[in-house]
Amino acid sequence: MNNSRTAFQLDELSKSIIEKLQADGRRSYAGIGKAVGLSEAAVRQRVQRMVDAGVMQIVAVTDPLQLGFARQAMIGIRCTGDTLKLADKLSAIESVDYVVLTAGSFDAIVEVVCEDDDSLLELLNTKIRSLPGVITTETLVYLKLVKQQYNWGTR
Repeated sequence: MNNSRTAFQLDELSKSIIEKLQADGRRSYAGIGKAVGLSEAAVRQRVQRMVDAGVMQIVAVTDPLQLGFARQAMIGIRCTGDTLKLADKLSAIESVDYVVLTAGSFDAIVEVVCEDDDSLLELLNTKIRSLPGVITTETLVYLKLVKQQYNWGTR
């Protein structure tokens, strides 16, 4: 993820289109156009521009619990060496769905989704703690997801 890009400017129409898609990702461009006062083609073009610019993705968001993944956790990692190389190795682990390099107590933080506590322990011992450069880990097990949102681009 490149943080040096110039911010994409969202006008009120584009924000409204995003909000409609966030509420129902399968909503038709014609329906969105009717709601925001644009033609279907204009909505399609705006959406494509935003997707091409990396402003948004159109994806299905699943509920891990409904799919049999009962254990979610955030893992703080302290390491030595090149954190970018570590981030690449962490990103390649199937159970890891989020990787961020940080300043502060941890060099990296990853979010993982596992079937149960045993699979989390196996992941920690065989895939994460065994990576070259990993010094320590701290695992924060999720007890209850209270809030999750994806609308920071439309505030």
